[in-house]
Amino acid sequence: MVDTAQAQSRSKWMSALAKAPLSLLEERVTKLGALPEYRFLRSPEIGLAMVRGRAEGAGQPFNLGEITLTRCVVQLEQAGDDSISGFGYVAGRSQRHAELAAVCDALLQHPDWQSKVQTQVIEPLRAAARQQRVAEAAEVESTRVNFFTLLRGEA
Repeated sequence: MVDTAQAQSRSKWMSALAKAPLSLLEERVTKLGALPEYRFLRSPEIGLAMVRGRAEGAGQPFNLGEITLTRCVVQLEQAGDDSISGFGYVAGRSQRHAELAAVCDALLQHPDWQSKVQTQVIEPLRAAARQQRVAEAAEVESTRVNFFTLLRGEA
């Protein structure tokens, strides 16, 4: 049975890996140094996924359209029967991004690599995403227009 806390933390790191800019992800992975050997269980491939929406967030679901995504599955080369597989799903057509996300997912499941990848890859990616959201919010705020309604002669 899958531990709920572990599943939630994996969901968060996979989100950070998928949403990160490729250049920043490559930079952070390069700083890890020599990575363990891995093999492709599913080499990076581009496909489509149906995006569904809901009216007002809770209404009937409807098909919004399709999105291009790239997926990849890798397995760390290890001695023994313990095999660790990593998955990478990213929006768009970047095969390298999907591969790096899958490798990081596998490393984050490995006890010897988990803390190193968490501190050197995931945390900086999350910090960059927070900084990007703050910058976008400031830019939007600078263009805000406040409209006021006036009552005219109605008593």
